[in-house]
Amino acid sequence: MTTTVTATRNPIVFAVGCARSGTTLLQRMLDNHPELAVANDTHFILSAIDKATLQGGNDPILTTQIVDDTLSYYRFSRLGLNEAQVRAAAENAPTYSAFVSNLYDVFGSMHGKPFAGEKTPSYCASIPILSGLFPDAKFIHLVRDGRDVALSVLEWADRRDRKRGPAKLEFWEQDPLATTALWWSWTVRRAMEGAGLAGRDLVLTLHHRELVDDPEGSMRRVCDFLGLRYSESMVRYYEGKENPGGRGSAKRRWLRPTPGLRDWRTQMSREDIEVFCGLAGDVLEEAGYDPERSEAGESVSRRIEAARAWSLNNGALSGTSFQTV
Repeated sequence: MTTTVTATRNPIVFAVGCARSGTTLLQRMLDNHPELAVANDTHFILSAIDKATLQGGNDPILTTQIVDDTLSYYRFSRLGLNEAQVRAAAENAPTYSAFVSNLYDVFGSMHGKPFAGEKTPSYCASIPILSGLFPDAKFIHLVRDGRDVALSVLEWADRRDRKRGPAKLEFWEQDPLATTALWWSWTVRRAMEGAGLAGRDLVLTLHHRELVDDPEGSMRRVCDFLGLRYSESMVRYYEGKENPGGRGSAKRRWLRPTPGLRDWRTQMSREDIEVFCGLAGDVLEEAGYDPERSEAGESVSRRIEAARAWSLNNGALSGTSFQTV
């Protein structure tokens, strides 16, 4: 197919999803398209500016302070732009969204590509805000079975250098698995609700199992959605970078799509499975997974009740405290 992108400005796509759902794999495939450059985890669009000012579709007038705050945001450097490029992008931008669009134009040009996008997983909780700023942009929501996400989170979230994701929440110290179940279900549900508000034609839901089991079919579907011609280079993102015999995670070794790296059926205890399903079963089912409901034992019931009580007492299921990466 020929390129038929309908977006009038960059970024044309946001790759989003609960952390540890495979969004880096998706980003690498997208970024390896010859016409599309996708930045990795810059976070700055909704973090370098007071997010409250963006509610309700507001697009703030660009100020020198906003430009300065963008430059100083600690993750902004991941976009790879220098100060002169950023200042130049601000010169003809009357609003914040125009400024951001100019930045992604420069980012794409630096990579020799006309189109650009962003992968920041936590943006899945803010689809309506981003859609208000960039009405033509499309979203790819990557969904992974929450139980497999939990296996990854339990290894990733609580490190010596800093706490990540649900490990930032107080209840983590009492029950990391239950906290992860609440965090995953809140995040995925927010993305589903956001998709409904933005319009289903702007949001593509892609499952991790599809991406891993059929990367070519998944990328053809993605390209159709974005209006890009399909390129085989997308599924060959690992060429020249893969290190299967090396140390570290699959991400660090740039492995090709590998099924079975996480399997909750064999790697999670029966009690943890029941706790996760007791807290997140409705969202699992809505996302297309079998929650495997069963009669909970006394220990499982105590853990579920404690987690629910904590979330309700702290407003965690309805507030913004889960927007932590």
